[in-house]
This record gives sequence, C-alpha cells and structure tokens, in this order.
Amino acid sequence: MIAAVSALGMTVGLTGCGSADASSDVTLRLVAADYGDSPANSTRKYWDHLAREYQAKHPGVTVDVSVYSWNEVDRKVREMVDAGEAPDLAQIGSYADYAATGKLYPVSDLLSIPVQADFLPQLAAAGEVDHAQYGLPFAASTRVLFYNKSLFSKAGITPPTDWNDLAADAEALKGQGVPYPYALPLGPEEAQAETLQWLLGGGSPGYTNDIGTYAIDAPQNVRTLTWLKDNLVGKGLTGPVAPGELNRADAFAAFAKGQVGMIDGHPGLMRQAAAHGVKFGTVPMPGRTGKAAATLGVCDWMMAFKQEDDHTAQVGDFLDFVYSEKNVLDFSRRSGLLPVTIAGSDAMSVAPQDKALRPFLDQLSIAAFYPAGKTSWADTSAEIKKNIGRAVGPKAGPAAVLSDLQADASAADSRSRGASAPAS
Repeated sequence: MIAAVSALGMTVGLTGCGSADASSDVTLRLVAADYGDSPANSTRKYWDHLAREYQAKHPGVTVDVSVYSWNEVDRKVREMVDAGEAPDLAQIGSYADYAATGKLYPVSDLLSIPVQADFLPQLAAAGEVDHAQYGLPFAASTRVLFYNKSLFSKAGITPPTDWNDLAADAEALKGQGVPYPYALPLGPEEAQAETLQWLLGGGSPGYTNDIGTYAIDAPQNVRTLTWLKDNLVGKGLTGPVAPGELNRADAFAAFAKGQVGMIDGHPGLMRQAAAHGVKFGTVPMPGRTGKAAATLGVCDWMMAFKQEDDHTAQVGDFLDFVYSEKNVLDFSRRSGLLPVTIAGSDAMSVAPQDKALRPFLDQLSIAAFYPAGKTSWADTSAEIKKNIGRAVGPKAGPAAVLSDLQADASAADSRSRGASAPAS
C-alpha cells in the first residue's frame, strides 16, 4: 500500500444515464481502494467524478464503484472472487495470485495500443506474470531521505551523500540529544520497504537476483545488514525503540513531532510534517559509496477479472478513459502520488503546481520494485515483516536471519508454483 491507511470503508453506486432495462446496457463493477484518511479527501470523490463523466458520454454503460479502506479492500475482493462474484475491475495492492490462476484478462485484450504503450516501462514490467502483463499500474511512489533542517542546523551538519556521511550525521544529532538520529522502522507494518531500500543502497538488486530468483541471503545483503547493525543500531543511533518494534507510522509521527533527524520517506510524509510545522528537506537516499543507484518504488494495481458475460470491449474503453493524461494527473494530484504513464510523468515534470513531488518523480526512473509478479511474494513479505528486525538485534546475526528468510521464500515459491494453474 502506498497511501496512509484510511479508517473509512464506503460503497457508492454511480448510476449512468442509460435505461437499466435496455438490452444493450452494461454495468461495470469496480472495487477500489481509498487513499484518503478522512471524508474530506476520500478517493470516493475521484471515482464519483470520473464515473459520472464517463457515463455522460456512454449512456449505455453504468459504472458501479465500491470504495473501501486499505484495511478492507483486498479481503473484500478475495471474498467476492471466492464466492464466484468477482468484480469486473479491482484496484488493489496485488494481482499475481489472480493472474497465475487464470482469473484475469491480459492487458493486451483490454487497452488500446497507445494507452498500453504509455505505461512507464519499469511499471509495466512489474505487472507481468510469465512475460504477459496482467497488472495495470495505478499509483506509484518512490522514497527519498527526509531530514529535519532545524536539527541539522543546530548540529552544524549537511545532508549525507553516502553511508559514512549518514553515520557521521547521526552521531552529531545524537550529540545534540535528538531522540531518533536515524529512524529505522523494521517493525511489522512495513519492514519490507525499509529493508529493500537499504539493500538497494548496498548495491543489491533487492530480494531477487537478475533472473527473478529469490536471493535474500546474497552476500551483499548480508554485508548491508551487518553495516546497519554495527554502525547505526549498535551505536545507539536509531532511537529508543528497537528497529524491529518500530513501525513506519510511528516513525513518521515522530518525525512530524521534531524527534527524528533523518528518515526514509514517501510523499505522504511531506504533508504530515508540514502540518506540524516541521522544516524539512529531501535528498536522494545515500548508498554505500555515494547516491544509491536505485531507490525503492511501490506500485498499486488495477486488474480486470474474466466474466461469463464478456464485456471486455466496455472494460477496455473505460480503462482507456481512466488512463487518459487528464485523469491520471487528476488522481496523482488529489492523492499526492506519482503518475504511472509517460504522458503524465512528462506533464508533472514541468508543471509548477507539481514542484513538491518532483524529487520523488526524479527517482522513478531508477526505482526498483517488489517482486509483485511472484505469487509467493505475499507470504515472503509477511515473513520479512515478522523477522527482519532480528537481523540487526543483539542476538541473531544478519546471515542467520537472511538464510532463514531465503529458505522460507524458496519454499513459498515452490508451493505457489505447484498450486497455480497456467495463466491464460
């Protein structure tokens, strides 16, 4: 999930102008996630506007949209699929399980060629299973290093460009009594994100190797977590809460209270910090010997489920509308996230109103993503969230923890391959 989790769950039926009794009428059911955190900024408003505009131009089509919080939306879709009542479209966090079991239309059956070609290449590739694209990128985010300008000024330091700089800055911040010189959230909420960012900074491809096989215990990954343990955690530079117990939301809240010197963050932290009057700056995430060659990218997905009543023409036409430059930019600006298309990214890169998002947009070309096309990723991610904090703790060492995670990931991969029917 990219956005802050909403406490809201809501359903809204958006009725078109056509007669429900007409034989040519089609109803498209869409289940979508809410990226807002209150009724005032709920994503329901975006879909309400979008569906009504589409229906006004297509009187034979009704778009029936249900919007749920991130706490609910994946479960809701799973329940609908299991009950044999899959929606036509779902905008949720993952697609691979559905694609691998043959439940989704390939993107090539849905979109016009210009729209399909407009996806950013690295996002389109992340939507593939067995070299066919099933996941349509919907919202993207990257990470940068946030730093507290006031605390840095007081300590007389400048933003880091490599890991040695970061450790030295953290030492200086600790000397000024900053509670969290560098906040390292490896708690169960989103440990897989923080971990991947550090692995990328250490020169690793991440959780998998260049051919897509899990390589969690690769030597460079062991070296990265060993550096974290020895140079940050072991020296008391990550704060009073053990990294394995510190969740992302709590780390962001501490930054917004002025208690954190540095933290790896996504665009949502800008609004949170600004709302509390924190003066902050951002720089690219440091790597071992300079700016990291890659940064963490996160993507949420749209997908189309196969139906007995084949409405692929209507689904495809609606998706072409959703992915128009105007609508992609509208969603990105409402949510504070990044566009997933080339046209949207090009427009945002020059628009004055999007200046605040530009540091994140600049990182999108070098972003690396979770192995979302692997049906085993959900289980593997859960194990990382639960266990990775031990790798930098006082007892277990990085090598042992990563070895265990590698074994679990390989076993999950084998199970998923055995349980999956070929995608078609």
